[in-house]
Amino acid sequence: MKKSIKNNPSLRYTKYMFFTTLAFMSIALHSTYATADEKQIAIEKDKAALEKIILGKMLYFDKALSQNGTLSCAVCHSPTQGFVDERPDNGRVVALGDDGHSRGDRNVPTASYAAFSPPFHFDEKQQEWVGGQFLDGRADTLAEQAGGPPLNPVEMNMPNKKAVIDRLKKNAFYQKMFKKSYGDDIFENNEQAYTAMTDAIEAFEKSKEFSPFDSKYDRYLKDEYELTVLEDLGMTLFFSNDNVSCANCHKLFPEGAKKETFTNFQYRNIGVPKNLELIALNKLGEDYIDKGLAGNEKIKDQPNLKALKGRFKTPTLRNVAVTAPYMHNGVFKHLRTVVEFYDTFNNPKRTINPETGKPWGEAEVPETIDREDLAAKKLTDRKVDALVAFMKMLTDKRYEPLLEKLDEEEALFWKNINHNDKKETKAN
Repeated sequence: MKKSIKNNPSLRYTKYMFFTTLAFMSIALHSTYATADEKQIAIEKDKAALEKIILGKMLYFDKALSQNGTLSCAVCHSPTQGFVDERPDNGRVVALGDDGHSRGDRNVPTASYAAFSPPFHFDEKQQEWVGGQFLDGRADTLAEQAGGPPLNPVEMNMPNKKAVIDRLKKNAFYQKMFKKSYGDDIFENNEQAYTAMTDAIEAFEKSKEFSPFDSKYDRYLKDEYELTVLEDLGMTLFFSNDNVSCANCHKLFPEGAKKETFTNFQYRNIGVPKNLELIALNKLGEDYIDKGLAGNEKIKDQPNLKALKGRFKTPTLRNVAVTAPYMHNGVFKHLRTVVEFYDTFNNPKRTINPETGKPWGEAEVPETIDREDLAAKKLTDRKVDALVAFMKMLTDKRYEPLLEKLDEEEALFWKNINHNDKKETKAN
């Protein structure tokens, strides 16, 4: 065990934080409850919850859960980049797997605020499929989701659950922590041990580290931040269904509510173009179509499956400015491009994708586009800028320094776009 801790700085730090936090927690709770028994019960409950979170954090960062030891949850969902893949050599369209060459077919969604998605279910009142994890909702909970990547051959590539648990059992610190949280017999059955592993990861992903609710927007609601003119316009537009359609899908509570998720967790087809670069990269064939919700095995017997083709879960807009690329297939690299794309449904002048200089491209599944939800008034360039400014407000406080570099890159990109547009106009 000493050797394992010595060679792993993250484990040393985790162990230090574990005992330090427990010490402070015990002191803080000591004076809170009325009786000695109540104090002890509360301390034990909070201690057990904290131990599980710490175990989950260790697992989240542990590359030993992948076949070649190159991938952990944190590699593809990095806490330093809004819980998406930050690897510079990855291209960040889709994630690179543990084997060094396999790639997924979908853009990596952020893990931030994922805990607020309800279990996958059909809402009878709204007549809509809602919630779940992954872009198609195939996992009900974060725990179920956490069990997928280690066994996925294009992700962490472990052959089976036994192989994963055997890796865990080699670590003496894991042995101790698992037994404390789940009982001395936890490793006697691989299935129950694997379930415990995913439960611990879920506990970590439900912690405040993933959902601090401390963006400029949250601070504005507490009168701790003053909006700029552009942000104010963007917020007004965003919440006004008379102008734009954002709030149709990206709002769960009434305007001004605290802890807004900026998604209703429902499924929509917004006519996203095919990502030809991704199709070529993965050699999928030009006729490839991602079925989205219709490919979810949990609803394969639904009679209206064709109508669900091409629908994907509405993502949260929290941290959206720092979690490029965008859409389920990563087809857009810039947030402003996304807003311009939405405007194509209402503005006949938005015919060119600014990132390619070419027409937007054919929708992946044109027959099921939710045009009613996309209906809105056309946007001026200033209104596009305002909506982008508002969405940047939804960035967690710790990621705000990333916006400065992002703003510089965006300014250079759009300056070049405008320069090229002027050259073409002059030539014509």
